[in-house]
Amino acid sequence: MKRHIVSSSEPVTLVGGGDASVIQLKEALGLAPVCVAADSGAELARRAEIPLRAVIGDMDSISADTLSQIPQDRQIIISEQETTDFDKALRHIDAPLVIGIGFLGGRMDHQMHALHILAMHAHRPCILMAQTEIVLIAPPVIQLPAEPGDVVSIFPLGPVTGRSQGLEWPIEGLAFDTLSKVGTSNRAKGQFTLEMSAPNAVLVLPRKLIQPVAQALVSEAAAGWPPRA
Repeated sequence: MKRHIVSSSEPVTLVGGGDASVIQLKEALGLAPVCVAADSGAELARRAEIPLRAVIGDMDSISADTLSQIPQDRQIIISEQETTDFDKALRHIDAPLVIGIGFLGGRMDHQMHALHILAMHAHRPCILMAQTEIVLIAPPVIQLPAEPGDVVSIFPLGPVTGRSQGLEWPIEGLAFDTLSKVGTSNRAKGQFTLEMSAPNAVLVLPRKLIQPVAQALVSEAAAGWPPRA
């Protein structure tokens, strides 16, 4: 581990302090075997008896007892209050992919801010897992297997256009923007492909697709987004 950075050649599971279960944690670890907690997310890891590579945050919500069980050289304390623990953690993880649990569900404002952080750091591939869905920033190109009728939702956080193959309602020619055009509740006809023009599109998919999504994001052929200016 570099100073103040969790560096991993393997995907990382990032555990937040929100709505998450041991089952979700173990599912995520099956795809991203290195476990890092964002502040009180360490409580779930402790209950599941999962060792942590690090805990990152301002440490204002983790219990003193749990923190005492984590070696000091694995505590990355970032005391500023201008950013959330999710933001702090994502900025301080260097890995091919992050799978986050405990960041969706619960308070709506927390979920909205999590989407903002995904978009701000779209150059860092990250999938957020909820109870029945997964959420990510759509990469420049992605091809995924799906069953006919699977919901594929595109919600823009800024201007973005795209092209699709295999969706019931093709998106080519649509100018997505938060206040004018969104692409929620589309459906796959089977395998589908998306191409997006900018890192501004939140992609919501069934949770059962997390494995092929993770594989697509870490494949050698995957094209990622550059850091925002």
